[in-house]
Amino acid sequence: MRSILRSLKFIYSIYGFLLFAVCVILAVPTTLFCTLFGKVRGGNMMYRSYGFFFHAWYFFTGIRHKDIYEGDEDRSRQYIFVANHISYLDIPPVFLAIHQPVRILGKYEMVRVPIFGWIYRIAVVLVDRSSPEARARSVRALRSALRKNVSIFIFPEGTLNETGEPLKEFYDGAFRLAIEMQTPIKPLLFVDTVDRLHYTTIFGLTPGASRVIHLPEIPVAGLSMSDVKALKQNVHDVMETGLRKYRSYAPPVKNPA
Repeated sequence: MRSILRSLKFIYSIYGFLLFAVCVILAVPTTLFCTLFGKVRGGNMMYRSYGFFFHAWYFFTGIRHKDIYEGDEDRSRQYIFVANHISYLDIPPVFLAIHQPVRILGKYEMVRVPIFGWIYRIAVVLVDRSSPEARARSVRALRSALRKNVSIFIFPEGTLNETGEPLKEFYDGAFRLAIEMQTPIKPLLFVDTVDRLHYTTIFGLTPGASRVIHLPEIPVAGLSMSDVKALKQNVHDVMETGLRKYRSYAPPVKNPA
C-alpha cells in the first residue's frame, strides 16, 4: 500500500511540474508585453499576471490558498514583507497573498534556469553576493523600489530551513533596510507549504491547504542602526510564536539561568 501511495505521489508531482512548465511558457509573452510599460508600472503588471498563473496552477493541482489576517494591512503603503522559508513551494504564496505592488529579493543563481531564469531576472531584485559592488547594487535597487511606492519581500533566513525548528537565525539585511528607509516590517507565515512539498524531495507534491498568516505590522519609526539586533530578535520571536500556534514543533529549548 505504501509503495502504491509513493507511486501516486510521484505521478502527481510529475503532473504538477509539467503544468508549472506550461505556466512558465505562457508567462513569457505576458512578461514581454509588460516590459513595454516601464520598470515600475510594467513590473506591477507582471506580478498581477503571475498571480493569475499561480491561481490557475493551484486550482489544477488541488492546492487551496487561504489568507488569515491577525492584523490590519494597509495596501496603500509600503512594507518590508518577511516570511519563513521552509519549502521550494514558498514563492507562489508571495504572489497570492500580497495584494499591492511588491518585488521579491531573489538569489542571483536562479537566473541560470532556462526560460524561468529569464523571467526571474526581470521580475525580482537580484542579490549577487559575489562582490561588495554587486551587493551594493542590490541594496540600491531595493531602496529605489521603496522610493517608487513598491514594497519589498525578503526571506530573512536566507536559505531553506531544514533544522526542524520553526525558524533559523535571521540575517540583518531586511531589518537594516527597514530602519534605513523607515518602512515597517510585515511578517507573513507560510504554514502549509512544507506539507505540500517537503524540502527533502521534489517528488513529494501533495494537494491540500496552503495558509498564509498575516501578522500585525512591526513599526520601525525612530529606530536607528543600533537597534537592528533588537528589531531582528523581536520579529524572530513574533514569527516563531505564530508558527508554533499553527504547527506542532518540539518544545523550545530554554537557555540555562
